[in-house]
Amino acid sequence: MTDRLIADLERLSTIAPELAVNAAIAASGAADGYVTRPSPVGTLYVAFTGRGVSAVELADSPQDFEETFANLHGRPALPVAHMPRQIERHLDNAIATGKPGRLPLDFGGLTAFQQAVLEKTAEIPTGEVRPYGWIAKEIGKPGAVRAVGSALAKNPIPVVVPCHRVVRSDGKLGNYSLGDPSNKRVLLEAEGLDLNTYESLADRGIRFTGSDTTKIFCNPSCGPAVRTMAEHRVEFRSESDAREHGYRPCKVCRPVTIAA
Repeated sequence: MTDRLIADLERLSTIAPELAVNAAIAASGAADGYVTRPSPVGTLYVAFTGRGVSAVELADSPQDFEETFANLHGRPALPVAHMPRQIERHLDNAIATGKPGRLPLDFGGLTAFQQAVLEKTAEIPTGEVRPYGWIAKEIGKPGAVRAVGSALAKNPIPVVVPCHRVVRSDGKLGNYSLGDPSNKRVLLEAEGLDLNTYESLADRGIRFTGSDTTKIFCNPSCGPAVRTMAEHRVEFRSESDAREHGYRPCKVCRPVTIAA
């Protein structure tokens, strides 16, 4: 065998036991395990417990991730070679679609309100956006728009729980908790959202669009709205504006106007 091959085998013989020990520690609950996965915004560090995925972060290195995780969660995260079967089977699809699906999530440490916000956020379809007020109304807390924003800013599982799909009440994209705010744009564009059209509507103060053939109005990124032909598309600045013109809200996206 060549010297290089011997060196590689020696390295593997050292790494394998370390990862096995880490997996045992994680399985005991003394630490979270973690793996890395690619994404449109860079390498994701995905931590998990025996209950499910507990965190998703961007970091410059494993050491940076481990330090950040420990500071945020008060416990260590250790690299492992393999995830629990239920997580491994569904993680890649959850990252690709931005929807948890059957991927188990560990919301330990979150309040009931924060968990409700994240669960509702996970229902937003891929390539679409909703305002903070939509989340607030959907979870039965229409006056809690700012609290919804705070809960999303602390989302421990971004990308999988797609807080990048929640925007400001004026239609602007707003900030994002996962790294640079531009990551929000990158993820939405990767999902197929026509940001040029969406942001043009927001700049003109248009909050909803409708179809003059169905007399239904929608959030602009809603599937039926996107499919409406230009000659049949009608624009509205508010929910009341749409209703005054005889339009009814879409039953799919359930449009709503709530001031932040």
